[in-house]
Amino acid sequence: MRTVPSIIHLDMDAFFAAVEQAAKPSLRGKPVVVGGLGGRGVVSTASYEARRFGVHSAMPMAQARRLCPNAAFLAGRFPAYRQVSDIVMGLLRELSPLVEPLSLDEAFVDLEAGPYGPALAAADPQEGAQLVLAIAEDLRADIRERTALTGSVGAAGSKLMAKIASEQAKPDGLVMVGIGAERAVLSRLPARALPGVGPATEQVLRRTGLVTVADLAEAGEEELVQLLGRAHGAGLYAMSIGLDERAVVADRDAKSVSVEDTFEVDLADRDVILHQVEVLAARCVQRLHAAGRSGRTVVLKVRRFDFSTLTRSETLRAPTDDEAVIAETARRLAMQVDVTGGVRLLGVGVSQLADFTQEDLFAQAAAEAQAAARAQAEAEAETEAEEAASAGEPEPTGARAEEAGAAAGRQEAGPPAGRRWLPGQDVTHAQYGPGWVQGSGVGRVTVRFETPYSPPGRVRTFLIDDPELAPAEPLPLRPEP
Repeated sequence: MRTVPSIIHLDMDAFFAAVEQAAKPSLRGKPVVVGGLGGRGVVSTASYEARRFGVHSAMPMAQARRLCPNAAFLAGRFPAYRQVSDIVMGLLRELSPLVEPLSLDEAFVDLEAGPYGPALAAADPQEGAQLVLAIAEDLRADIRERTALTGSVGAAGSKLMAKIASEQAKPDGLVMVGIGAERAVLSRLPARALPGVGPATEQVLRRTGLVTVADLAEAGEEELVQLLGRAHGAGLYAMSIGLDERAVVADRDAKSVSVEDTFEVDLADRDVILHQVEVLAARCVQRLHAAGRSGRTVVLKVRRFDFSTLTRSETLRAPTDDEAVIAETARRLAMQVDVTGGVRLLGVGVSQLADFTQEDLFAQAAAEAQAAARAQAEAEAETEAEEAASAGEPEPTGARAEEAGAAAGRQEAGPPAGRRWLPGQDVTHAQYGPGWVQGSGVGRVTVRFETPYSPPGRVRTFLIDDPELAPAEPLPLRPEP
């Protein structure tokens, strides 16, 4: 047991939305919602101004628009969030080598393993607690200075209590749970506040009258084991009385890399589905390359029209980050799935990650050969259709009609004519400089020209294919020295 609450948990406040507000002066103090903008999109993050209207994470975007129609609805900008996250994680690593990131905006830190460790070990409990408070306050000030954002910090003697403390500190606060005060803090919380208590477990507990953490502690380990099983019940009881011996693990490694898309209209044509699988595989490989990783197992996720979800996987002979191999493997898995009735979601992932690539030349050659064969077959089908049209032949029927429909499906699944501008996207104009997309449609795109360090900017509208308008990289939230 620690004598000083030397584990801290940092959670950035409304991170994605806060980055957007910091990057776009015209949105500061206004409701901002970040997430998927399609008909089936969901909210990723809502600013606190939007939360006052009832908008929250994981809510369907259509519902968020009804609740807060005047909000700015923006597509996510992952490079911008990664840029800010790297700064924040760098500040945490100055405090200790033991930093356990949970996501881009959330991490545990063990202060005893860092430069303040000797001082914490030598201090009496009260002095040690005061030192932790000073370190946490300095951290929050450094984050604000470097990123213009706020973060909430919890400090405690365990990861469980540090996480609960940071929840109580939101937004932009600091809460410490002293050593020995764990049960007093836990007793008034709902059981759902404990890790591992999801909707299903909560229902089981409610049926037996166990609603709060205090109820779990009073029920005892034996009753919880009978209800939930040995591992889950014993673990939940330990947490209910404030016991958590989990260590902070530095740079907890991702076990997989994946991407997925939910479609506004269910996909029923297999060729269109296969095309989308290839698109997802390409995006997945981009993430692999960005992380400098490769993987052995390719995973396909399919959610059908009735919300049933299927997964298929295939393990290769060696780790790879080759797009042709991963795409061909994902296509092969997709051919095994019954798509009757339609598909609403597709995902492609790679697991069993490695830091090296050991190319399977046979798999690579086979993937390239199959891709070349498909391309040749499609070209021959198009040539045959052109020749038939020039000769005045009737429209194809039977198998030829199916081939023609598949080719049309592939064309429809491709990118639309002209460039696509997403709300929130960073752009630059040859004459007006940097800005961001407010919206687009009917062949036009509206851009607000401002930077993180300028006053709110003017809005101008351009043709969607204006040659002087181009995508841009995100600017840092603070001017570089």
